[in-house]
Amino acid sequence: MLFKNLFGKPADFKSIYRNGAIILDVRTSGEFRTGHIEGALNIPLDRLGESCSDLKKQDKPVIACCQSGGRSAAALRLLNQAGIQAYNGGGWQTLQRALR
Repeated sequence: MLFKNLFGKPADFKSIYRNGAIILDVRTSGEFRTGHIEGALNIPLDRLGESCSDLKKQDKPVIACCQSGGRSAAALRLLNQAGIQAYNGGGWQTLQRALR
């Protein structure tokens, strides 16, 4: 209950994705090759800053994911600072289940 009160209702990732959001996996390319959400864009977190302008041009919301949620939280801050509507999807496997 406390968690819900602090952070509000969780995002409906399935609906956001169906409405055109980009799935952005910020793990390394090696991690991405071991498994990822079909159709996800892979931009490692350490290269995300240089890609924000290209993402912004697409004018779509972004759902960031990684292995466990830590890097996607950092990505969320970068994306928001660049003026991109973004969500922290957490770990990619958890997000993948939420999108089904």
